[in-house]
Amino acid sequence: MAKRTRRNHTPAFKAKVALAAVKGDKTLAELAQQFDVHPNQITTWRGQLLEGAAGVFGAAPSEGTPPPVDLKTLHAKIGELTLGNDFWKARSAKPAC
Repeated sequence: MAKRTRRNHTPAFKAKVALAAVKGDKTLAELAQQFDVHPNQITTWRGQLLEGAAGVFGAAPSEGTPPPVDLKTLHAKIGELTLGNDFWKARSAKPAC
């Protein structure tokens, strides 16, 4: 049996297959034969569709969002580091006693 080269499916194709699986008109085996993909792949795409469906309607922001950044603190730190760099550059340019 010859190996098949790896295929990359577009998001539109995945959505089409997952929606067909959610409808439930055909069995997984029938859908797999129709779309020429493995039934396990259809199950995975169906699960991803169902998990992400809430996001379509504006779900609450996820916990992974970073807290807001305080720009004044960052600008102060940048100024402090710049002064330190300038000091050490000037210091290294002078000959040692």
